[in-house]
Amino acid sequence: MLVLKNNVTTMRKHSILLICLLLTIVLLTSYAQKTTAMDAAKTGYAPVNGIKMYYEIHGKGDVPLVLIHGGGSTIESNWSTLLPMLAAQDKVIAVEMQAHGRTNDRNAPESFEQDADDVATLLKYLKVDKANILGFSNGGTTTLQFAIRHPDLANKIIVVSANYRRDGMIPGFFDGFPHATLDNMPQPLKDAYLKVNPSKEGLQNMFNKDVQRMINFKDIPDDSIRSIKAPAMLMVADHDVMTVEHVTNLSRLISNSQLVVLPGVHGSFISEVMTSKKGSKYPQITTELVEEFLKE
Repeated sequence: MLVLKNNVTTMRKHSILLICLLLTIVLLTSYAQKTTAMDAAKTGYAPVNGIKMYYEIHGKGDVPLVLIHGGGSTIESNWSTLLPMLAAQDKVIAVEMQAHGRTNDRNAPESFEQDADDVATLLKYLKVDKANILGFSNGGTTTLQFAIRHPDLANKIIVVSANYRRDGMIPGFFDGFPHATLDNMPQPLKDAYLKVNPSKEGLQNMFNKDVQRMINFKDIPDDSIRSIKAPAMLMVADHDVMTVEHVTNLSRLISNSQLVVLPGVHGSFISEVMTSKKGSKYPQITTELVEEFLKE
């Protein structure tokens, strides 16, 4: 009996160890699947219209999906949650725009038109003939300009929480920009910039140019919006900084478009650093909506 008892005890210990080992393997495999796309990224700098534009290439696919971040952001602060999910399905090219993150500046103001031209030049440098474009916030306005100015390069576009007219924003949105200082910039965005570019002067310069671009912002004419031929998915949160009505109007101007309204605030359903919520399922929902749209 003593021998049998010891054998049973030993078998139980071995079973427990085996179960723990299997669970560890499952967890590590799951983690690896989520992070491989990020870890295997190809990174580089491209000569683009007088600047050295930083880019990352993740995943595999025929028609790449280009991610354009919002104002004051970096790839990490904007896309750290969504990018691995998207790259598990497609080839993804994430970029940092003029004066943002690891991309240097030029002696010229920022503009959405110039940003669109910079993305187009990058794609030509990378020998990409057609791309899907996904832009968030200011990056969404850039995406609209890209589809207007470079229709030959635009396969499909996803515009997330972006405006095309000043009156599309919530009341008072533009009032604070003329007197804004760096102290008004959210700390997580400042931290994200300095993490990839430890230059306080660069941070101040980016902030100044972003603010001035918003002060100078002019409505995109309706006829220009109507000229967009690329299939479009327009996404907005129900408590965003632009109104749902504004994005609905935008969807009516783009002939081949679909409108998606999700619960939340600006950036929450892509888990952008300012509104990221641990455990939220909305980034996964957003990814599935984007993938479904791209595969239609």
